[in-house]
Amino acid sequence: MDKKVVNEVSIDLASLVNSHEKPFVIIDKDYRILAVNKVYEQRYCTDSKTAVGKMCYQVSHGKNQPCSLEGEECPHEHIFRTGKTKVCTHIHCDSSHHMHHVKVTAFPLKGSNDELLLGESIEDITPEHDDLISSDRMVGETPEFLVCVEQLNIAASSNAPVLLQGETGTGKELAAEFIHSHSSRSTKPFQIVDSTVLTENLFESEMFGNAAGAYTGCIGEKQGLFELTAGGTIFLDEIGDMPISQQAKLLRVLETGQYRRVGGKKIHKADFRIVCATNRPLWESVQAGTFREDLYYRIACLNIRLPSLRERVDDIPVLARSLLEGINRSMRCSHHFLPGVDERLKDYDYPGNVRELRNILFIAATHSHNREIDAVLIDNVINNLPHCHKSETTEASNTVLITPTTEPPTEKIQELLSLKAIEKQHIVTLLEKFKGNRKLTASALGICERTMYRKLKELELY
Repeated sequence: MDKKVVNEVSIDLASLVNSHEKPFVIIDKDYRILAVNKVYEQRYCTDSKTAVGKMCYQVSHGKNQPCSLEGEECPHEHIFRTGKTKVCTHIHCDSSHHMHHVKVTAFPLKGSNDELLLGESIEDITPEHDDLISSDRMVGETPEFLVCVEQLNIAASSNAPVLLQGETGTGKELAAEFIHSHSSRSTKPFQIVDSTVLTENLFESEMFGNAAGAYTGCIGEKQGLFELTAGGTIFLDEIGDMPISQQAKLLRVLETGQYRRVGGKKIHKADFRIVCATNRPLWESVQAGTFREDLYYRIACLNIRLPSLRERVDDIPVLARSLLEGINRSMRCSHHFLPGVDERLKDYDYPGNVRELRNILFIAATHSHNREIDAVLIDNVINNLPHCHKSETTEASNTVLITPTTEPPTEKIQELLSLKAIEKQHIVTLLEKFKGNRKLTASALGICERTMYRKLKELELY
């Protein structure tokens, strides 16, 4: 269907789509958008002239192929196969590259020539305040934390490369997202790259893309992350673990601003801002010869250190409440702290930082009685951590978890599962709930999809 025909059909359908109060879109059998209503335009920051004629998966998902080919439940496929209404959940991406969890109700429609069409009513079900994935979750009041936030704001006002250094679990990815969302590039993509998982060939393909026929079995061309970023920010996590050979290729792009796709001849111009992170002293790696000195100076123009949780102990109470709100949303519960919890939480040194604090609260919520979390429960959770760093006043760990209750003593004790076992059980439950959809499961857990895949592999669920 050519552009002229699409526009004519769109005019005929305008009155239909604008009769809906929720975002509504009409799509043909070839995945092409024929019409969108005003609510859709407003909600997803686009306009009908931009959307009409494009593929639905390009506009709604920012992808180059139908979502069904990536293992997701697809209402389009269902409608044109069965002709029956379909309701499912999806993740839509607006023109500002913000993710929205939506419920899609798909209807079979008949066009002017009895052509079968798809009508989608879209309801946004993204939590109004999702502090587990939002940059607004930069929580704290201590001088150490406020100095760090001030440095992040300064970095956001610049276009210079940033190196974030801090222990595991201090929130380096969150800090990178904060810089991006407060910068002039905030309306452009924010891409995350885990430097620890990219092999030599995978690095080139993922970062630079590949031309059609670049290797055996390669049918079409593929855009790399430099191209997909298109004016946005690339976050390279654990840059210190990047092999020397990959460092050289990254340096070349940073120096020239140009690259070629794998198997391609055309020179592409890169437009991106780079933010890197590491949990190790990167300069020591330079001195040891495992990290290129010239690359170090390229990425460490602005060097920001994220304080450990031990350095901002007074932030623990407010941070714990923020994290518990996210856990409550994930578990669809309403757990709350009882007096004395703040002091006990502040008495632990958190080698895993904010991530470990969240894990402790999660395991406490899993074992809480009547949705209450008190100091005794927190104490037992901490004491049973395999790497427990107890204070001098803390007694030796018991092998059971004592749950606060008014029941007789024989009913007060339940077995304490390991944190890994509880996490695995919770993830399995969420996967079942979302019918195997990993994106929705990751969101419910309050983690990014990259971390989700890592957890699935660690817990032998992948």
